[in-house]
Amino acid sequence: MASQKNAPLPDGLEIGGYRILRKISSGGFSIVYLADDRAGERYAVKEFLPSTLVRREAGELVPTISTENLEVYRNGLKCFFEEGRALARIMHPNVVRVVNFFRANETVYMVMAYEQGRSLQEVIRRSRAQANAGVIAEHHLRRIFDEVISGLREVHANRLLHLDLKPANIYLRTDGTPILLDFGAARQTLTQDAPKLFPMYTPGFAAPELYRKAQKLGPWTDIYGLGASLYACMKGVPPQQADERPLDDKMARNLIELEERYSRHLVDIVTWCLRLNPLERPQSLFALQRAMRAGSPLVPGEAEAKSPGLPRWLDTLAVRLTGRRRDDDAKTNPKV
Repeated sequence: MASQKNAPLPDGLEIGGYRILRKISSGGFSIVYLADDRAGERYAVKEFLPSTLVRREAGELVPTISTENLEVYRNGLKCFFEEGRALARIMHPNVVRVVNFFRANETVYMVMAYEQGRSLQEVIRRSRAQANAGVIAEHHLRRIFDEVISGLREVHANRLLHLDLKPANIYLRTDGTPILLDFGAARQTLTQDAPKLFPMYTPGFAAPELYRKAQKLGPWTDIYGLGASLYACMKGVPPQQADERPLDDKMARNLIELEERYSRHLVDIVTWCLRLNPLERPQSLFALQRAMRAGSPLVPGEAEAKSPGLPRWLDTLAVRLTGRRRDDDAKTNPKV
């Protein structure tokens, strides 16, 4: 993914009722700032600023947009704004909370609740530095990803896809609870409208359908990202890029190696999520979450040979388990 080439807004600038304190992070698509309001409450403010479409030098506030990029930029701006509106409707403990969004400097700003903690990617990096294997313990992974899936179910229920799931976009609060950050729907729209732009997916975590123009996307696309994120937590590195796998798929061997330190069941779940064919992955987060909670072992290859409809089998399993967990779900997440 391309890096951000534009100058950030200066510290101390007041914009839209918020004062910029400092830049938190940046990417090819946006810049995120730490800011506070007049009451001293702190927020994360995300600025739409695709570096391949606009230019902004130090000391400037309004980006320069060439005529040839104007139409694509405006479409991306509209998608970013609509994404902010959609996220603002979601009130879930495992999804970043959007509290405001406004227009200024010929672009759009998304104001989000500021959370303290660190990304799952940082946890992986530190764990790798301290040990040679078992990057993150299985019981921690199951707890973290169960909550991530619950948050993502709420996102999907609001007709929104994440499209950029990876450990860097899963943030762990100081109490260990995860939240989903940095949605990529607007980026995907830009990619579809202007294929000449830099790839707006993250190699290794992007589903194969994200590499192909006009390919149908859905929950199964985010599920690939979940599987890839789980794999990275278990292995310490991203999976093989999806566009390389049809020619020389190394994932089968890599996944088998994970069984030395993780349960067969968890490895099978990851294998299921990382199927290249979208129809062979879980078709819903409901099915995936039920399968993870059930703990029933799956046998890659052998089980599929006996029953080509493996996803359908797991959907059936999920339905059987619905009654058993319905009361718990009603208490913990009544909207899903």
